[in-house]
Amino acid sequence: MRRTSVAVLDVRSSEMTAVVAERGVNNTFIIKSKYTNSYEGYAEGEFLDNESFVNAVRDLVKSTLSAMQGIKTFYVGVPVEFSRLKTVESTLSFQSAKKITKADCKALSENSAPADDFKYHTIRHSCIYYVLSDKRKVINPVGTVSDSLQGRFAYYKCNRNFIDKVMGVFNDFPQIRDVIFIPVDYAEAMYLVEPELRDNCAVLFDLGFISSSYSVICGNGLLYSQGFSIGIGHIAVYLMSELDIPYDVALTFLSMVNLNSKEKLATSEECMYEGKLYKFSTVTLRNKIKEGLDGLCEAIEECRKSFGDTVTDGKTLLLTGDGVEGVKGAAEHISGRLVKAVDIISPKVPYYDKPRFASLFSLLYIALGDSEQ
Repeated sequence: MRRTSVAVLDVRSSEMTAVVAERGVNNTFIIKSKYTNSYEGYAEGEFLDNESFVNAVRDLVKSTLSAMQGIKTFYVGVPVEFSRLKTVESTLSFQSAKKITKADCKALSENSAPADDFKYHTIRHSCIYYVLSDKRKVINPVGTVSDSLQGRFAYYKCNRNFIDKVMGVFNDFPQIRDVIFIPVDYAEAMYLVEPELRDNCAVLFDLGFISSSYSVICGNGLLYSQGFSIGIGHIAVYLMSELDIPYDVALTFLSMVNLNSKEKLATSEECMYEGKLYKFSTVTLRNKIKEGLDGLCEAIEECRKSFGDTVTDGKTLLLTGDGVEGVKGAAEHISGRLVKAVDIISPKVPYYDKPRFASLFSLLYIALGDSEQ
């Protein structure tokens, strides 16, 4: 039997990756081509350099199509800063108790769909959970008996400017007939977080380089999602400002220091850059990095307060993203600062079992699921 291949574009806040892959055994992935480009990134829901973004997308698509023949559909991940989440509750009542069908679920979904507006377009929706007339919450109601069906739906909307910029590139490649947008926060929730955890609600924090996101997951969707322009790169900027050092030197020190180590006060770190030696005590660097991470922790706490529901109280914070490996000991510091258990999660894929690949393989998981339907 011929396997189905999908092409995916993963847009992160400092680089993007295009991959063509097919499903392997035991829900693994077979990577057939992979290309990565750096670009200027985005912040506050805007690209820092539009031309840099467009050129990076064009180069990746061109490279992918040159390497792989027959690609007609491209799946594009939508970062949280370019998306909006809207949750809606809807109810269908029946004249008497009956077996729930797929058609009933479809009708309920269609009745609940919110209208698009001039700025955001719906790109996907999911039912977080259903509620039967006896108040039972279920993920799949088909075959159950009830005289009513209530659903709580999540609608994922994408900024039209993001869509326009992406489509402006793909219009130059007539062999691509369909471009399908996938919300990254939804993809990560469905792929990285086990159903048992989702059923009881889970909290996922994607730590990026320039941008990060906080999501509350329940059932087959999201109850809350928020992106904000704080990431590991901002901690490097903080080091640069506090220690009066070049940005590249700050990045080097950021990767050198382990927040969990207990060196003696005399221990120092050195970095040679453009013929000049930069040297600081390890304790000084560690304290400054922790101060930078505290800003991230404050943003996480603000998201928790903004969500408001106590359903996340006591939940472990699931941590992923390309920024997790940027600071050794970051998870432990965040855990101590928030007084909350923190678990690092990543794809269960050989050679790619790192948090920095979380969004890419989450998108592949959703894209392959779509293509196999």
